[in-house]
Amino acid sequence: MPASASRSSEARRRRIVAAAFLLPALVLLGALVVHPIGYSVYRSFFDRSGDTFVGGGNYQEILHDDTIRTALKNTALWVVLAPTTATALGLIFAVLTERVRWGTAFKLLVFMPMAISMLAAGIIFRLVYDHDPDRGVANAVWVGVHDTFAESSAFPKARPGRDSPLVPAAGAAAGGFTTRDPVRAGVPVLLPLVGVAPEDLPEGTRTARAAPADPGKVTGTAWQDFTRGGGGRTNGVDPTESGFAGMRIEAVKDGRVVDSATARADGTFTLSAKADGALLRLPASNFREAYAGVEWLGPTLVTPAVIGAYVWMWAGFAMVLIGAGLAAVPRELLEAARVDGANEWQVFRRVTVPLLAPVLAVVLVTLVINVMKIFDLVFVIAPGSVQDDANVLALQLYRTSFGTDADPGLGSAIAVLLLALVVPVMLYNIRRLRKEGSR
Repeated sequence: MPASASRSSEARRRRIVAAAFLLPALVLLGALVVHPIGYSVYRSFFDRSGDTFVGGGNYQEILHDDTIRTALKNTALWVVLAPTTATALGLIFAVLTERVRWGTAFKLLVFMPMAISMLAAGIIFRLVYDHDPDRGVANAVWVGVHDTFAESSAFPKARPGRDSPLVPAAGAAAGGFTTRDPVRAGVPVLLPLVGVAPEDLPEGTRTARAAPADPGKVTGTAWQDFTRGGGGRTNGVDPTESGFAGMRIEAVKDGRVVDSATARADGTFTLSAKADGALLRLPASNFREAYAGVEWLGPTLVTPAVIGAYVWMWAGFAMVLIGAGLAAVPRELLEAARVDGANEWQVFRRVTVPLLAPVLAVVLVTLVINVMKIFDLVFVIAPGSVQDDANVLALQLYRTSFGTDADPGLGSAIAVLLLALVVPVMLYNIRRLRKEGSR
C-alpha cells in the first residue's frame, strides 16, 4: 500500500476515534444546551398558548412593560455595581493581608461565605436587614449609633387625657403641649398625661408624688395619669401611678423660654420664680417618635441592600484569585519602584494594579456573567411588597414563565434577551483567553 494512502487511512481512523470520544459530550451539549436555546428562540415568536405566531410581539412587550423595564434597569445596576465592588474589595483585601501574619486566617474568614448557598445567604440577610432593631443587625447598629448622638424620647405616644389642664401647642412649638392657664409660684402644677405603656417608661421611674408647695418657686408633677386595673382619680396623683422621669418642662412668657427643668424619677419638678405667670410647655422633643432605623428592604434601598449581600459572598472569591495573581508578581519590580522613590500608593497604582490587570479582568468578567443570572438572593431577600422594585431579568423570567399568570412566549423572549446580553461578555472572555494562550 502506498505511503500516502496509509497516512490517509491513519488520519481517517484518528478522526473516527476522536469523533467517538466527542460524541457523548456533543449529544449532551445538544440535548442540554443547543436544543433548549433553539426551542426558546422558536417559542418566543408565539403567544401564551403557543398556537398563534406573533412574530416580534413578545419582544415589543419587553420594551413596553414597566415591570420588565424595571428588571432591565436593576440588572444594569447589578452589572455596574456588584462586580466592581466585589473586585475592588477583593483587591484591597489581597494587598492588605499580604504582609500580615494573620493574613491567612483573615482570608479564610472572608472566603467562608462562598461555602454558603445563595438560599442560606438570602435567609441570613433577610434577618440582617429586618426593620425591627431588636431582630435586624443592620438596624440595631444604625439605631445604636443614632441614639448615641440624638437620644429618642421615652414618651412618643403620651397625650393629655380627659379634662386635662394641657392643650396641644400651636405654631413653632407644634407637637408639644402647654398649660391652659399661666402658673403661679407657691401653687403646685399638675401635668397629667396618658398613653405610655408601663413597660415603656424609662429606667429608674418611681411612683408619682404630688409636689409640695414652695412660696418662691413653681413646683409640679408630670406623671402617667392611669391606674392599672381601673379606679383612680382623673387629673389627680394616685398611689400606684408612675412619674415621667426625664420629662422636659419649659416656662414660656411672651413666646420666650424663661426657665426650664427636668422631671425627677417621681415626676416632680421645680422652676424658679421666673416662671411665675408663665405658661408651662412640654416641648415636642418629649414626644418624638423613637428612631426606628433605615428601611433597608424598602422600595428605595432594596436593590443596594441585596447587592451588599452578594458582595459579602463574592468578595472572598475575588480576593483568593487576586491573591494568587499577586503571589506571582515579581518582587524585584516592586522593590525597584521603591528604590526609585515611589511611595506605597504609587507602587500599588502604577506597578501592582497593571501587573494584576489580567487577573482583575478574569474576576470582573466572571462576576459580570454571574450577576446577569442572579435570582436566588433577590427572590429570598426582597419582601413580596417590594419585589417589583428589586426585580431583575432572571427573576422576571421565572415569574413570567412559571407564575400564576404564566406566559411561556414572553418568558422565552426574556430568556433570549438574557442570553443576548450574556453572549458579548462570553465572547470577550474567549478572545482574551485566546490572546493569552497565543503568547
